[in-house]
Amino acid sequence: MSEDASLLSLLKQYFGFTSFRPLQEEIIRDSMAGRDVLALLPTGGGKSLCFQLPALLRSGLTVVVSPLISLMKDQVDALQAGGVAATFLNSSLDQQQLQARSRDLQQGRYRLLYVAPERLMLPAFLAGLRRLEVGRIVIDEAHCISEWGHDFRKEYRQLAELRRHFPGAAIMALTATATERVRADIIQYLQLRDPAVHVGSFNRTNLTYRVAPKSNPYGQLLAFLRERPSESGIVYCQSRRAAEYVAERLGRDGVQARPYHAGLPAEERSRHQDLFSRDEVPVICATIAFGMGIDKPNVRFVIHYDLPKSIENYYQETGRAGRDGLPSECLLFFSRADPVKYERFIDETEDPREREIAREQLEQMVRFAESGECRRRPLLSYFGEAYEPENCANCDNCLSPRSTFDGTALARKFLQALRQVREKSGFSVGVAHVADVLAGGNTEKVRRWGHDGLAAYASGNDRSRAEWVEIGRELVQRGLLRRDPERFNVLEPTGEGRAVLAGGPSVTLTVPAPVSSARAPQALVDCDEALFDRLRALRKRLADGRGVPAFVIFSDVALRQMSRDYPGSESEFLRISGVGEKKRQEFAALFLGEIAAHLRANPRRTFPPEPAVRPSLNDSQRDTVQRFQAGEAMENIAGARCLARSTILGHLVAAAEAGERVDVSRLLGAGQRQEIERAFAGLGTQNLTGVYEHLGERFDYALLRLCRAARGVTATAAAAASPAARDARTTAYLPRSPASAPAPA
Repeated sequence: MSEDASLLSLLKQYFGFTSFRPLQEEIIRDSMAGRDVLALLPTGGGKSLCFQLPALLRSGLTVVVSPLISLMKDQVDALQAGGVAATFLNSSLDQQQLQARSRDLQQGRYRLLYVAPERLMLPAFLAGLRRLEVGRIVIDEAHCISEWGHDFRKEYRQLAELRRHFPGAAIMALTATATERVRADIIQYLQLRDPAVHVGSFNRTNLTYRVAPKSNPYGQLLAFLRERPSESGIVYCQSRRAAEYVAERLGRDGVQARPYHAGLPAEERSRHQDLFSRDEVPVICATIAFGMGIDKPNVRFVIHYDLPKSIENYYQETGRAGRDGLPSECLLFFSRADPVKYERFIDETEDPREREIAREQLEQMVRFAESGECRRRPLLSYFGEAYEPENCANCDNCLSPRSTFDGTALARKFLQALRQVREKSGFSVGVAHVADVLAGGNTEKVRRWGHDGLAAYASGNDRSRAEWVEIGRELVQRGLLRRDPERFNVLEPTGEGRAVLAGGPSVTLTVPAPVSSARAPQALVDCDEALFDRLRALRKRLADGRGVPAFVIFSDVALRQMSRDYPGSESEFLRISGVGEKKRQEFAALFLGEIAAHLRANPRRTFPPEPAVRPSLNDSQRDTVQRFQAGEAMENIAGARCLARSTILGHLVAAAEAGERVDVSRLLGAGQRQEIERAFAGLGTQNLTGVYEHLGERFDYALLRLCRAARGVTATAAAAASPAARDARTTAYLPRSPASAPAPA
């Protein structure tokens, strides 16, 4: 069997999938070739599979450095449920358990070992590990090694010694968030040798981003949660006190919630996280201490009760939502008073450089919250990724663009008031004070500084103070004013602002967004909801009986696919995404029985096929296809890009399946193409394994997939035409399934 077939066969057998997510295959191939790898994939992008699958195909032990005990256990539980020999060693085990697992390791019974960095770097542990055949070392959450990352951990710096202890082992570093500077630190400190660097898109297309003006935050939060009684989510709070207050008040109002922060006893924190992971408690109210240890894929919302400290924190925390790929919501409550709290802490920081960095990060976050442009643009730009579309159709500013108006007169009035204050007192002030002057506020500072005698005083009392504050913020955002962070964010007019004040260009302002907690429109997966609830209850009973989180049994995606396709046999059950061989053996009878019982009492529903969603190409794939379309030979492209021929062929397959023009005649003769065409015509486009075997295994799977895509008959088209291949259809959020499992797709 070819390596392509082995990869796809094991992918289905152990993990229940029939195709790779973007960049997974390239990362896996580089790892299997023995290269060091740095991979940045978004949360939910499938980082774990990038080292779990090679561990099954290559000899030697794969050591996975993971920062949190709960994360280790969840991942090992999921691997064991799929039939993978994996274990962990950490402080949650007693001495007898540690000794038993150590003996099994020495006897080669495990393919993967999860361990915390502190334990890994103990001299005695390293000595024992060196006696084993360690083939690969994986550093999960690798951004923790950099002081420029959002979660620097000193214990990660010790990992720099791994190269000396295991010079022959390949190292893979994985993270979901890392700027250019953090990536450079990871490569430097881990001493990665000529690493293959893979950077996936940071765009989480299934997440809806919204910012709501904070007026009555608890009331807004409660209204949001009451509209989603059966959904699970995280509420991030700035302080421990706020996390406890919100959780307690929600409990009194009938919403089950628990607090989570570093000040709670470890046992209580662990219990609260366990209740959340096992769907016993739907809402966790947490500080930033709650994050990396969450492997729960069906978090349907993340709410920021307070402003995050940086774009990176915000992206990391919202990334906990929708890891299963289903639609999920990210809501931020924003008040201009929020950054003032952080500024006090920043001012107390002794290191001037740290103060400068913290202020810039906070200012970026404020600009994001106040912006009227697509939310994805500044988010992705922070990580060096350009977002080209004008409208993402999945954030508040794109779903409900704010109205604009000619605000030239208001802008000049604000700028004039600021100038009068400066002329009167000899110093500048912030947005709030200018708003007080314009609205005619009777504040202590206005009276003390004599600003109630200015011509501008009360000249804008036809508008509220809050409206003037919004206008001032937008003038900053549009570049007419700038804040001076070194002087308590006082305002200074820019050159453009002075030009407007002198009668220059007009100024367009936006109407402030209304306060709302309403659900944003979402493309929901169409399925039999009554059956989904029934299968979810069965899943929970099974998970509780095994002492594992529900997602270890099956994901929501798998249950929704079952509730859409109504599998009636084990072969049909095996086509469900996430069903591998071991889960078929363990769970097929139970879930098929539940589906049959539901159909005896309820009519079978039919669902129209949804339009196929063609995958987009990443930068590496697009580079390959552009070279190929320009006439370069595949071997030359591989040599120029230092990639394997199979990787280049995989890029061409991805391009053809995405609708790009790929001239197959440059790779196969006319007779070969006709032979493959006849095989597809006789055996069906979905029976890739049958075609492969019928042709005497002379053409590898990638070439067959390329021919199938190039001939214009995709798996989705075949599914729409053939009821027998119904399970192959592609929906917006459900993955493809083959008609003949475990054949590759």
